[in-house]
Amino acid sequence: MDKLGPLWSFLVFVFIFTQKARVNGSTNTAGNDNVMGVIGAIIDNSSRIGKEESVAMKMALEDFYVKFNQRLVLDIRDSQRQPIQAALEAKDLINAQVQAILGPQTWEETSLVADIGSKTRTPILSFADTTPKWAPERWPFLLQASPNEFKQMKAVAAIVESWEWRQVTVIYEDRDSFASRVLPHLSNALREVGAEISQLVALPPFASSSLSKDLERLKEGQCRVFVVHLSLSLSDRLFEMAKRKKMMEKDYVWITTDPITSLVHAMNATTISNMQGIVGVKSYLPETGGHFKVFHRRFRKRFSSEHPEEDNHEPDIFALKAYDAAWIVAIAMRESKKVSHLLLEKVVHSDFHGLSGKVEFIDNKLVPVNIFQIVNVMGKSYRELGFWSDGQGFSENLTENAAYNSSMRVLGQVFWPGAPLYTPSGWTLPISSNPLRIGVPVGSLFKEYVSVKHQSESNISFTGFAIDVFKETLEQLPFYLPYELFPFNGTYNDLVEQIHLKIFDAVVGDVTIVARRYQHAEFTHPYTESGLVMIVPVISKTSNRAWLFTKPFTMAMWILTAVINLYNGFVIWLLERNNCPELKGSVLNQMGMLISLAFNTLFSLNGNRLHSNLSRMTMVVWLFVALVIMQTYTANLTSKLTVQHLGPTVTDVEALKSSNAIIGHCTGSFLSKYLVDVLHFNANNIKNFTSIEAFSQALETQEIAAAFLEVPLANLFLAKYCKGFTIAGPTYKVGGFGFAFPKGSPLVSSITEALLKVSESGRLHELENNMIAAAKCEDVEPDKETPSLSPNSFLVLFILSGGTSTVALLVYISCLDKSMLRRKIMWRLMKAAMRHWRRQKQRFSRRVSNVAESACNSPYTFDPQNRI
Repeated sequence: MDKLGPLWSFLVFVFIFTQKARVNGSTNTAGNDNVMGVIGAIIDNSSRIGKEESVAMKMALEDFYVKFNQRLVLDIRDSQRQPIQAALEAKDLINAQVQAILGPQTWEETSLVADIGSKTRTPILSFADTTPKWAPERWPFLLQASPNEFKQMKAVAAIVESWEWRQVTVIYEDRDSFASRVLPHLSNALREVGAEISQLVALPPFASSSLSKDLERLKEGQCRVFVVHLSLSLSDRLFEMAKRKKMMEKDYVWITTDPITSLVHAMNATTISNMQGIVGVKSYLPETGGHFKVFHRRFRKRFSSEHPEEDNHEPDIFALKAYDAAWIVAIAMRESKKVSHLLLEKVVHSDFHGLSGKVEFIDNKLVPVNIFQIVNVMGKSYRELGFWSDGQGFSENLTENAAYNSSMRVLGQVFWPGAPLYTPSGWTLPISSNPLRIGVPVGSLFKEYVSVKHQSESNISFTGFAIDVFKETLEQLPFYLPYELFPFNGTYNDLVEQIHLKIFDAVVGDVTIVARRYQHAEFTHPYTESGLVMIVPVISKTSNRAWLFTKPFTMAMWILTAVINLYNGFVIWLLERNNCPELKGSVLNQMGMLISLAFNTLFSLNGNRLHSNLSRMTMVVWLFVALVIMQTYTANLTSKLTVQHLGPTVTDVEALKSSNAIIGHCTGSFLSKYLVDVLHFNANNIKNFTSIEAFSQALETQEIAAAFLEVPLANLFLAKYCKGFTIAGPTYKVGGFGFAFPKGSPLVSSITEALLKVSESGRLHELENNMIAAAKCEDVEPDKETPSLSPNSFLVLFILSGGTSTVALLVYISCLDKSMLRRKIMWRLMKAAMRHWRRQKQRFSRRVSNVAESACNSPYTFDPQNRI
């Protein structure tokens, strides 16, 4: 075999030489008459893409000759998809004095070709779809003639977001430039929609046994969403192997990118059957206009003639891009007169509407395509679901009145692998999964929430509200989730970081949801009330206000009491004035007696008995009502005078900071940083406490002026120490307690949904009430004052008293001659007014008995001995 080595080398050299001669000869058969120049091309002649590009470039130069009667020679070389081979072919083309080189397809080949071309200032129009930003600075004569894939990655992320998947696995070719240039854009696009890459699988170009092992490992994992970026030949083997391993069935999701999807029309029946249910993203191919129809017809005929081994002869985006690239170079060569730097300038500043749309270069790169087509492989071919446009979203068509939506769901039913009637969740429990390792904090200040007790070395009990809520949540899951609880003795920040370090799979406890902890984990919906409050001691304040004596009654009650007393006094005065000398005299004297009668509830008329039964009836009822009102007033006033009102010692945070007071919080809490950075307390004035008893004692002894606790812990603290402390100041918005999982974990959404079910069923509220009730102390509400009494409380008594007085008044009036009485009253009032204004001091000399006697002798009066 060693002796045959030179012979094999000679045969390989002859083969390459003959291949070059055959390719060159095929492009020069038209002769050399009126030849304007030579254009080189480097393609992979064994790939479908290379075949389409070759035919399209030949057609472009033929069309150029027909239009301008100027011939360009196309010298096509085969790179065999090997970067070194592409570099050798590029060097040979440059030695042949080509004016420009089109291709190759991959970045690895392009970088070597560009390095060679830059030395001779030969323009290189690369068909590679991933060109780094720094490439034009290093190789000024390098142009990217194919739109990059960065925008396509946003389209993939939009599909992932539409179905609320949180993790994806990316499968790519190991030698491809995808990992170094495109992968960061995909990662950023996924992160923007709340997803992330859970695993990267790099397949070697000729994967065989390693492919089977990689797929087996993926099958054992949780993620079921796969983004595939491979060459057509490698993807064919991938999907064939995936089908064997039953990974093309329900619950799996496969998303393919342009290198695969754009060639789905050219796949044979076997390959299509292996790809049932995949969703693909492909560059939009504008199949409109008369020029395209002519090209389409000619391409099919030419392609079937040159490549009869291919079953499908339809052109795709690669053919259109190659046709446009060859045409634009030909136009630039015609205008630049074959000078390399002028040629490059003409290409860059071209304004050309080709088969693939408007061709425009910015920073030596073709303007990215902003429209992609979404296809779904099913049956014997594929169906076009719709489009995705950058900055607008998904739409069913591209008309002027097209409706756009951020979700792919508007495109209609998608047939997923296995044709399930539901959308795959995108994840599953591992086939050989171990129980979840769940960390539980040991140093919780409130054992009602989390309590860890070491009963023995091998027996540790975990109890508390947080543990109970977690167990109730797991019962709501549609699947069984095995787990084990492990104690953790450290700060809460360190506990959450253990998830990032893959020591724990989750954290359960009184862990507050704060922004900086999202660096290491992701949280469920909070299962407690959120907020931060200030706890302060209360002081006693005796009620000694100046007008407190008026508080037992309302204003309406006082007014009504005064009115009913005046009215009753007036009735008694009117009924007894003729029988009592004390009720007579000047007008001022009688008015004083009237007011005295109104408020003298122990009225006795100097010990004499009342003379009228009407007066006695009115007085009895009046005294009863007065007695009830007086006793009620006395009791209410006594309550208000003896009750103690409790108030906070500190009312707001500013008072604490201005007085330089010492405050406290729980050890291991996030509050230390929050109190300093947000509320701007002096770090030296903040103390940590390791037990709830020490917290209470420090407040009682005024070691600290206030304590800051999250709302759920504050409620529990006040339940245990309700007599001496209260909440003061506002509630600051911070996250409540939640369960922590790894970032992007598919369990987060399922646990959150189950947690909401526990909350909506009332079970969460029941567990919280049981916890509070177990710690609650008995206490009255000292701040609850006895309410002031209104007239509604005495309405019946007021009606009884006023009604009785009114009846007595009516009976009395009915017994008198109305006209005589009216004249006597008017006459006496007039005389009294005249005497008063004339300052006469004469008083009435006649007594009440004489008035009664004269009244009895009158035919219009009644006998006083026969009084009613």
